[in-house]
Formats: sequence, C-alpha cells, structure tokens
Amino acid sequence: MDKLLDGIERFQGERFAEYRELFAELAGGQAPETLFITCADSRIDPSLITGADPGDLFICRNAGNIVPPYGGGGAEGTAASVEYAVGALNVRDVIVCGHSGCGAMTGVLAPEILTEFPQMRQWLTHCHAAVNTVRQNHPDLDDVARLARVVEQNTLVQLQHLRTHPAVAARLAAKRIRLHAWVYDIGSGGITAYNPDHDAFEPLDRAYASLRGNTGTD
Repeated sequence: MDKLLDGIERFQGERFAEYRELFAELAGGQAPETLFITCADSRIDPSLITGADPGDLFICRNAGNIVPPYGGGGAEGTAASVEYAVGALNVRDVIVCGHSGCGAMTGVLAPEILTEFPQMRQWLTHCHAAVNTVRQNHPDLDDVARLARVVEQNTLVQLQHLRTHPAVAARLAAKRIRLHAWVYDIGSGGITAYNPDHDAFEPLDRAYASLRGNTGTD
C-alpha cells in the first residue's frame, strides 16, 4: 500500500500536469475507439503495452479474458461492459488479448488444481471449447506448447462468444466494428494477432498488412 500511496502523490504532484489539458477534456465525457478485453493478471497493462493515453481504451478485465455467450448466467458484468462500449460509446474495434503463461488457461487444462476455487472452475467452463479444440487437433504437443496453443485458441473462442451479443452482432452486420484476437508475450513484450487469411497468429506488422481494412473478421 505504501508504494501505491507514494505513486498517487507523484502522479498528483508531477504526472497530472503533463495531462492537464487532456483530463480537462475527458472530464466532460469519453469517446474511446477500442474495447480492450484482457486478463486480470497483474503483469498485463493495456495502456502501457499499446502506448494508449487516458481515454483511448475502454478496458474490461477478468480471469482468462473471457466473454461468456450472451445470456450466460453469472456474466452480467462482462456483458454490461460489452454492451455499453459497443452500444453507447460506439467503439470501432474490440480486442480480446490473451497472454503467455496464463494461470486461468493452466487451470482449465488441469482442473484438479482448482478444487478449492469452485467459482473459478465454473467461470472457466467458458474456455472448454478452446481446450477440446487443441487436444483434438494437436494431441502430441508437450505441456508448454499446449498451454500456448490454448491461450491462442481461447481468444478465438471468446470472439465467437462476442458475436452472440446483440450490440456486437448488429454492428458486425453493418460493418461498423472489427474484432481482433491478440496474444501478448510477457517475457518479450511481443504481440501476435490472428490472421484469418493464414489461420495463424502472426506478429502485428505481418498480420495487419493483410487484415487492415477488413471488417468483422479480424
């Protein structure tokens, strides 16, 4: 707590002045262009890794960067965030960003380690499709490679779930929104994005060389 309190003092005494005009503008409302859905993992800082300023990202975080299908019980908070970002703020892009070494994906691969965490076990049922897909299509992967592949596949599963949300479905039909699946590597700082043309996760510069301008399928 001491570190946080010291940080607040530094922000108010030093950093706030750098953003004074921006915060004055933001005090009147927000207009982010991107909904960034990522894991609650403490090692992930969406604004830091994207270079975003205050007001650029509408951020939704939970264990495993999960977006349950619309109407799924116990997911009202995530659904409300998606609905507001898309329906009220009119974001143009939605990013689901997984990350290397994800504890939630480790748990869904080995549910026996979650015996004392019944709420987590229930929450991770929204990732079972990712695990089943990887196990059926890549049965020979070792544990490290399997986890990495599940992290990737999970972001794609959550994009499928996003498409069931009415606000998202409507804007996809009107080609007014794009969906993106990213994976952030904690050790290197690198980010890969899913490229549907190649059915693969690729570095951002390569992925978006072909994806830029596509709508609703990123």
